[in-house]
This record gives sequence, C-alpha cells and structure tokens, in this order.
Amino acid sequence: MTVQDHFDVAVIGGGIAGLSAAANIARGASVVVLEGESQPGYHSSGRSAAILAQGYGSGAMQVLTGLSEPFFNAPPAGFAEAPLLTPRGLMRVAREDQLQALKAVAAQMEGRAALAWLTGEEAEARAPLLRPGHIARAFYNPDAADIDVHGLMQGFLRMAKSAGAEFFGKAEVVSMAPAAQGWRIETAQGVVTAGVVVNAAGAWADKVATLAGVRPLGLQPMRRTAITVAAPGDVDVQAMPMIVDADEEFYVKPEAGKLMASPGDETPAEPQDAQPEELDVAICVDRVSQACRIEVRRIESKWAGLRSFFPDRLPACGFDPEAKGFFWLAGQGGAGVQTAPAMGRLAAALVLGTPVEEVLADSGLAPGYIAPGRPALAA
Repeated sequence: MTVQDHFDVAVIGGGIAGLSAAANIARGASVVVLEGESQPGYHSSGRSAAILAQGYGSGAMQVLTGLSEPFFNAPPAGFAEAPLLTPRGLMRVAREDQLQALKAVAAQMEGRAALAWLTGEEAEARAPLLRPGHIARAFYNPDAADIDVHGLMQGFLRMAKSAGAEFFGKAEVVSMAPAAQGWRIETAQGVVTAGVVVNAAGAWADKVATLAGVRPLGLQPMRRTAITVAAPGDVDVQAMPMIVDADEEFYVKPEAGKLMASPGDETPAEPQDAQPEELDVAICVDRVSQACRIEVRRIESKWAGLRSFFPDRLPACGFDPEAKGFFWLAGQGGAGVQTAPAMGRLAAALVLGTPVEEVLADSGLAPGYIAPGRPALAA
C-alpha cells in the first residue's frame, strides 16, 4: 500500500454506501477507501434488485429515497456515460386473502408515489405474465425505474478519485486501535491512520466495530435468494413491470431479456459470501409459478445476497456516542442503492460538520432518528 501516512477519513467498505460517502466527504477532507474484495460492490451492492421503488422500506428509507431521486434523474455532468434510470414501473399484487396487506402497504406509501389501483383483470392486462384469476387486486407505481447500479457505483468512484480520494482493494481490515491522530488501521495491504473511521462495511459492520473495540449494535445480515429463468415466448419482457407480492413472498423483474425472481426470503446469516440454498431456490420456483405463467425447466443462474438490519430496521448514520471518531453507516436493509445519493450526502455533512439541513431540507427526517446512539440500539 503506497499511500500517505495519514488521512482525515478512512472509509471501510467499498460498496454503494462507502463509495457514495467517500465521494461527498472527499470534497472537504482527505479520504481513503479500504475494501476487502478486489473490486467495489462485490457483495450486497452488486447483487441488488436494482430498482428505484418509491415508498419501499421504512419511513426513513422512503424519505431518503425521495431525497435521492433528483440525483438519479439528473446526476452531475460527467457522472455517468448513460442515464442512471430506465423506466420500469412496479406492480404490487394481492390474492383475495391478501387484500388487507395490500391496503396496508399502500397506506405506508401515501404521498411517496402516485399509485393507480387495478382490478385483477386490469393487472393481468398490464402484466400478461400473471396467471389468469390468481390476482384479486393490485396497485401500480408508474414512476419505479431500473437503476444502473454499475454506472452509479463507478460514478461515485470517479467522483471520489477526482476529489483526491484513494481506493484500495484486497485491503481487508485486520486490526484497529485508537491512535494519537485518531485511528490506526492495519489492513492486508498495509497500515494507515485516519482521524475519522466511517464504518460502511455492510454485513461486516458489527465485526469492524468489534475489531475497533467499539460496542456492536446488533446488526443482523439476512440472506436473500434470486434466480433468473426464461420468460414465456408470448410475453414482451422489456415492457413488463416489476411484480411484487403484497406480503413480499416473491418478486419477478425483467432482467436482460429474462426474468429475475426471488422468494423474498430473509434468513439470518453470518457475514459471508452468501450462496443460495437449494430449498430457497425451490420455494422461489413454487411461489412464482403459482402466481405467474412461468414453466421453469431450467434455472439460468442463481445467487444470494445479504440484506442487513438493525433491531428496529432503521439504518445507522452518525458518530458512535462512546467512541470518538468512529462513524456508523450501515443497516440500509436492501434499500442501500436507491438511498445512496442522499445517505452519502448526509454522512458527509455529519462527518465534515456542515449543515445537515442542506441535505434533509424540509423532509421531516431528523438525524437523531437514525443515529447510532438512539434508544433502540442502546446496550
């Protein structure tokens, strides 16, 4: 590792959270990004469903998605070679026994998305993939869009580097300790010191905290499975919206001319290079086949990723109340990609001490609500 001896900020984790934070922090401080894998976004960020879904997740994540949307629609000049968003639309569907669940989801999304309610027949007409008679009601969000995750991550990486940040892959953190200038960080590539550590290590965030002698906050990684299969020959895949079950027991989304599907599983797991379990793949095929006209003769590909949650299912963004210079940026729970522009700006404001009002505007979200020192994460 050929780097300067000291940085203002060391970002641990080169996924979407770490890169978006680094790109914004580097405007006002010297930054190094330390990623354990050889390339950024290898784990959760690179295995995302890649959808901008207004109204998805907790209230805080919905706010952060709304604050991020202008960036996706109009990124800075030179940020990406192609648009970050491609129109897709999202349909939330319900059987007769799921109607109350569907109404509850819609109520949570009120004011976040312009929803159009559909009968079962109207849903089938808009999404011919649906099995006739299976769906009772649905609502449609026309503003949901596919996100170019690779373009987004590369854009943030370029932005960070152009502001002077350095990125090191294969730099897994081995040990950390307080030092005279903040923190001494030993990695597989060498040693750096930094005044502030940003813990953006995804599923490994609690382990990074433990290495630093900081109390972990109870982060739980959850495995989620995905597969790709061929679409029926009479379905125009490109024109089809993403379909999500009312209880999120499955989703189906067009992906490069095929269909990506998931059983919506959330299985507690240790931080690791997650791999799909055959049982979860079988459950996925069963659920999707019941709701959709899909005859799965062959699994084109299969994988798994980790979505990480704190006990209250809110992210943590802020300085640890007990460890000076240790900043948490973790627990985005599957919404990290679509909230990254706003989360990166908020993290930078908190780290650099600039006004958070410039990021949060009149959204109603207070930084303390997602701070690591909130009561739900108390020891």
